[in-house]
Amino acid sequence: MGWADVLIGSAIIAVAFNVFFLPNEIAAGGVSGISTILNGLFRWEPAYVQWALNIPLFLAGVVVLGVRFGVKTLVGTLFLPFAVYLTRDWGPWTDNPLLAAVFGGIGVGLGLGIVFRGNASTGGTDLAAQILAKYTGLSLGNCVALIDGLIVLTAALVFNIEKGLLALIGLYITSKTIDAVQVGFSRSKMAIIITDKAEAVKEKILHNLDRGLTILKAYGGFTEEERNILLVVFDQTEFTNLKQMVKTVDTSAFVVVLDASEVLGKGFKTV
Repeated sequence: MGWADVLIGSAIIAVAFNVFFLPNEIAAGGVSGISTILNGLFRWEPAYVQWALNIPLFLAGVVVLGVRFGVKTLVGTLFLPFAVYLTRDWGPWTDNPLLAAVFGGIGVGLGLGIVFRGNASTGGTDLAAQILAKYTGLSLGNCVALIDGLIVLTAALVFNIEKGLLALIGLYITSKTIDAVQVGFSRSKMAIIITDKAEAVKEKILHNLDRGLTILKAYGGFTEEERNILLVVFDQTEFTNLKQMVKTVDTSAFVVVLDASEVLGKGFKTV
């Protein structure tokens, strides 16, 4: 599905850009954001701008970072502007800027998540961030935030403050949608159970909840006594049962419950 992921994801990004972001002048980071700004200033065709930026950035990435991006990334770099060009007359689907920011962010995030799932990239400012990170010593995350932040700031100056704020909303929703596509909407939880009656709690979980668990050796920070900590992963629908089981055995047990974004293995998602 790798090649299909790149093409389908790029097509979804292009449609979301043309029907939501571009007609409402929302420059939510990346090369597409730059093309939105230049379209607003000079009426330059966004697809041409994206080609003009993506191709040199890809070549610079190969020279500076080495040949590690792969053919699929090159395909995404070239195909995304082509898809933007093909769908340039589709928009707008809404004249409400807030709706455009929300659904544009969902669309772009969905497309990028699919591309990333295919182990590829659409190039653009992601490559610029990697180059910047290499020469500045900043973390990659900080470099991405810096570049996208400058693009959003420029949009606020070129258009208006409101458009800049909407771009931030679109950028945030894009990042969250990418996470959702890559790891899914988590229905799993992980519980860390600290109790003086670990053996009795373990038996309840094994036989009543029918879940496996892991026993961790630990020392109390205050008492400095050795104790067992139980680590168990379960479906969120089992949360109430787990709490009641622990409570019936040890009312003073300390339980921490966390989201498990992706669980692979028996009883959950197949590896």
